[in-house]
Amino acid sequence: MGGKTKVKLGVIGGRRGAAFNTALKYFSEKVVLSSICDISEEVVARWKADFPWVKGYTSFETLLYEDDCNAVFIATPRRLHANQAIKAMRAGKHVLSEVPAALTLDECWELVETVERTGLTYMLAENYCYTRPNMMVLNMAQKGIFGEITYAEGAYIHDCRQLFFCENGQLTWRGQEKRDVNGNTYPTHSLGPIAQWLGINQNDRLVLTSTWMAKTASTPRYAERNFGKEHPGAKREFWSHGDSATTLIETQSEAVIVLRVDSTSARPHNMTHYVLQGTTASYVSPRYEKDDPLIWIEGRSPTAPDGTATGWECLWDYADEFEHPRWKRWGDVAREAGHGGGDFFALQDFVDAILQGTRPPIDVYDAVTWSSIIPLSIESVKKKGAPVEIPDFTKGGR
Repeated sequence: MGGKTKVKLGVIGGRRGAAFNTALKYFSEKVVLSSICDISEEVVARWKADFPWVKGYTSFETLLYEDDCNAVFIATPRRLHANQAIKAMRAGKHVLSEVPAALTLDECWELVETVERTGLTYMLAENYCYTRPNMMVLNMAQKGIFGEITYAEGAYIHDCRQLFFCENGQLTWRGQEKRDVNGNTYPTHSLGPIAQWLGINQNDRLVLTSTWMAKTASTPRYAERNFGKEHPGAKREFWSHGDSATTLIETQSEAVIVLRVDSTSARPHNMTHYVLQGTTASYVSPRYEKDDPLIWIEGRSPTAPDGTATGWECLWDYADEFEHPRWKRWGDVAREAGHGGGDFFALQDFVDAILQGTRPPIDVYDAVTWSSIIPLSIESVKKKGAPVEIPDFTKGGR
């Protein structure tokens, strides 16, 4: 596909898809917005009011076979991502998919097989991989600043209970998921950056995982407070999903990753919590909005005579030396595009992969490896936290 001068992009899912409008304007020489698809005619009408030339569809299948777009951005509810991506590639479209890539192992394998068979570009739009601190830590890890990496943490803690219910108390698709599924259902924001820091699917891979769930308490309390004691969601037994998921992962090199995903507990947002520990450096991300990211580097940060670390430094003190080159070049623009720069860089990488015929930095193997934690966590929870094997979707290669 190298040699193409522009990508003709269709957006599938107009609500989340609209968040990419700001990023799109920076790539007008490479991308033209071709079409919008949403089951809501009102959403389609709003897009057409802003972009009169865009074709509007309420049927995904109709868009695939009538519109001449050569790529789609899938921003629909996550239960639809894998099936729609597979259908799009079978129709000859490149795919940029919102997270997660898939919800079952069968979907993961079918995604891999479809990409391998069609040769089309598939990329996961995991925007947390592109935030400024995460890319700076990636740059440091790749330069060997952390030495041998032994441990990492990632957490996505975001009270989303208001998104589980419609105004009349009926469940949204998110609420239905909490009612029916018990496991780590949203791991990629936490795992994606860590996997890149550790070189997963490059010089290491994920091999074992286990998950434990906290009891169900916060969601029924929310339902009772907002919809009354007679609402079915006010009863704990109504919900399958516990308040908080804790997932442990072992890598082939025997590093350990701890993930926490919690979208129900009552607390302020802490959506970008990370820790990275190596033999020669340690990183701790901010715990709240006004906190600083912290770093300790052997031989440079405060250290006792015997080599013991004695004090943290601000990560930004090392920005002149270790700022990721892409943030140095594009940072001012990326900040304006949404999601901490993630929307800008994800779209840039997707479009460049298509136009240059190169592998995207978050390809189908990364996408399904990170997303496989969902079904594997469900299996582990059913087995009382027993570890389960993580498939090697690369089959020993890439």
